[in-house]
Order: sequence, then C-alpha cells, then structure tokens
Amino acid sequence: MYKQQRCEQFFSSQSKQVIVGKTIEEYVIDEVKRRRTELGISQAALADYINVSRGFIGAVENPKQRAKYNLQLINEIAKVLKCSPRDLLPPEPLY
Repeated sequence: MYKQQRCEQFFSSQSKQVIVGKTIEEYVIDEVKRRRTELGISQAALADYINVSRGFIGAVENPKQRAKYNLQLINEIAKVLKCSPRDLLPPEPLY
C-alpha cells in the first residue's frame, strides 16, 4: 500500500503532456509527416528511401485509408529522418 501511494505521489507531481483524442497510429503518422515536411522530403522520396510504393505513403497519410506504418517501417523512417524511432512515438501514453 505504501509503495503504491509513493508511486502515485511521484507520478502526480511530474508534469505530463496529455494527448487526448488521437490513436497512437495517428500520432506517429502526424509526427512522421511533420518531420518529413520540415526536412523537405516528399512522400515519393520517403517511399524510395524505405523501399515501399510511392502510393503507400500517401495512403498512410490519408485518414480515410487504413494503411499504417509497422515497427520495421518506423525504424527505417527514423533512419531517413535522422532521429530515434522513439522520437516518432508520443512522450506519454495516449488517453
């Protein structure tokens, strides 16, 4: 009981950025797109770098499509964007 209370006190005292209303897939897609456009990398160029079809990136970035990045692609994308795969994930759990 005491450990649980200490743990709750510790975490409640930490400042957290709470992201509400997005799925983790949407968060990753938005973060990849944000970083990609900041670096001036087109959808076609990203597709070529990670060895997927050019239409796949467009399908992933289109919210009406069901295409998503898997962990292997997130790792390859991180190499292209010169960041850690961790940087493409939310800093805190999504609610």
